[in-house]
Amino acid sequence: MQTFNLILENMPSKDKKLSNIVKVENFKSSKSGLPIANQFRITLQNGIEVFQSYNSIICVKANNEIYLDYDRWNYSRTTSRYRNIFLNETTVETVKKIGLGQYACVHLNK
Repeated sequence: MQTFNLILENMPSKDKKLSNIVKVENFKSSKSGLPIANQFRITLQNGIEVFQSYNSIICVKANNEIYLDYDRWNYSRTTSRYRNIFLNETTVETVKKIGLGQYACVHLNK
């Protein structure tokens, strides 16, 4: 597994604050349709999509590439459930794509 630090120029930072966020939405329960606390899909002006669980970025979709946080992508059952929804695949499929180098595991939370 290849690891490296990822810097996305257009991601919100301490300097830019939240100036390029278009939409933040909670994932919704498949049973009740109600928002799920602390599980967010963030869309940026440039089309980048981010899955955030609590205060941690778990996954980023940018320029037809998928970046998973090295330490947190499979942190808990809840994180995995909503990451699977975000990527529209199972954990087994995600592991396979990491192994094939189709997804990059990087440090998104530093």
